[in-house]
Amino acid sequence: MSFALVLEKQIASLVHPTVLTCQAERNRHEAFILRRLASSVAVMCLAPLFLAIYGAPAVWNALVFVWCVLPIGAVVLLSRSGDLLLAQAICILSFIGAAATIAAGGGPWEVALAWLVLAPFEGILSQDFRLVFGGGAFAALAAAVLALADQMNWIKTGFGGGDVTLLVLPAIFYATLLAYSIVAFQKKRDYSAQLRAEHYRAVYDTVGDLVVHHDRNGVAEFVSPNCMELFGLAPLELMGRGLFDRIHVADRPALLKAAADAAGSPDTVCTTLRLRCASPPSGNGVRGEPAFRWVEMRSRRFVADGGSESKGWENRVVSILRDVSQSKQRDEEIETARAAAAEVNVWKDQFLANVSHELRTPLNAIIGFAEMLANTQLVPQDPDKRREYARIIQQSGQHLLSVVNSILDMSKIQSGVFDIRPEPFEIAPLIDLCCDMVKLKAKEGGVELVRAYPENVDDIVGDKRACKQILINLLSNAVKFTPRGGCVSVRVRIEGAYIVIAVADTGIGIAARDLANLGNPFFQAGASYDRPYEGTGLGLSVVRGLVGLHGGTISIESEIGKGTCVRVRLPLDCRRSGGGSNRPAKIETAACRSGLEDPRQFGTEMMVKKIA
Repeated sequence: MSFALVLEKQIASLVHPTVLTCQAERNRHEAFILRRLASSVAVMCLAPLFLAIYGAPAVWNALVFVWCVLPIGAVVLLSRSGDLLLAQAICILSFIGAAATIAAGGGPWEVALAWLVLAPFEGILSQDFRLVFGGGAFAALAAAVLALADQMNWIKTGFGGGDVTLLVLPAIFYATLLAYSIVAFQKKRDYSAQLRAEHYRAVYDTVGDLVVHHDRNGVAEFVSPNCMELFGLAPLELMGRGLFDRIHVADRPALLKAAADAAGSPDTVCTTLRLRCASPPSGNGVRGEPAFRWVEMRSRRFVADGGSESKGWENRVVSILRDVSQSKQRDEEIETARAAAAEVNVWKDQFLANVSHELRTPLNAIIGFAEMLANTQLVPQDPDKRREYARIIQQSGQHLLSVVNSILDMSKIQSGVFDIRPEPFEIAPLIDLCCDMVKLKAKEGGVELVRAYPENVDDIVGDKRACKQILINLLSNAVKFTPRGGCVSVRVRIEGAYIVIAVADTGIGIAARDLANLGNPFFQAGASYDRPYEGTGLGLSVVRGLVGLHGGTISIESEIGKGTCVRVRLPLDCRRSGGGSNRPAKIETAACRSGLEDPRQFGTEMMVKKIA
């Protein structure tokens, strides 16, 4: 550490704590301490040289030495009390006392005059007119007393001659006026600087953004006072390296680059950063964990007026920081909505591609067989054949109605107009009814269909029609994707205030890449134009929406070639468990068959019934 830094540190340690917060006042105290200690130490160092040259000092010489080292006491007083005015008054007294002692002791009157002239200048540092005029007045009074004493032959001072007196008083008067002019000029300059600071403060408050002055390395030298209002931080927390330390680690290179680019270019540099700010206080005044906010920083090189005062400012940068967290959040929400809309469009495109087959095939059958029945030349004479054509038309119409109903139900659920009507009902008869509705399709596909539930199952409160649709959609999907010789089972068990309905199959399973999109409208696992299974991709979406309306959840376990198990967890009373929410049910997926119940194995407490 250099001598200058050590000296600066020692001087700073002598400053009274009450002035540490005001930089200007602190500078005055440090300058006074340094000047007075330096002069007193210089006098003490010259004392041995005086003794070596002149020998033992006279009494007045010793008194002059005391007057010269008296400012050390003023330094001690200033360090203890922080009263700069009193300390400088002591120094003025030491000047006048030294001058009077030199004159009274028969020393050179020119030296005494120099000390008297210096007295008014002591008030310049404190910028106090009282010290300036008081020092000048006491110096003139001392000169007049010394001249009178010399005229009365009390002591020989050298001030007795009229020509000397005429030189001393004008010199003191001129020194006083000069000191007054310097103090007045300093006060006007400080007032101008204060007006400029108030002007900048008004600009900062009007702009409503944080203003920071820093160098090209991001070291802040000034932070506008509205920092606490904007970001919950005191300005001192961002001074120095505080601003750099509070920037997100990933954004610090951008801060340094922006500061360096702005310092080396006349253009405005703009960048977006994350600033760690204090969280707003809660109701009890306690602040939470700090959080990062997005800020837009616009930086521009500081341009001074020129001249010697502008030296050292060529690398300074003025930055304006604006909180853009809400704008950033809106942009992210817009981007998320745009991505969701694009994804929905893709699903709709897939839906249109897949549903075209679902609509055209039955419509062609209806139109074709209806034309045959309406044409006397083409209608078959066999009554059984005509009934078969009518049955095909009926089945095709029912298929079309099912597709349209699925689309309408999905539309109602997404728009929030699908209202559930809770009522108590038994779940076992409903399961039997749904199994009976799909058993014909299971029998035609060679799929074994069984159900198992405890002997005594509590009644549940929910929308019976919606629960029926949930079961039919799950059972239909399980039967559709289970090859001949497979098995589909439906189980029921009670878990606290919830009932769990599990539909398991030994079908083709679902690929892991498709599990994340299950339940999205129009999504079909392994969707392609030539897929072997018919469907619109709305069945599970409808199930998800209906389960969400009841306040339930869905979990799916599946593995390619090993089957799928869908568990629907519904509250026993949807009125007490958040039923009526328009949000889709949460789906938990697992690409693993481990732990999945075998559809052919049941516990002894279950009532098992083979449906098909």
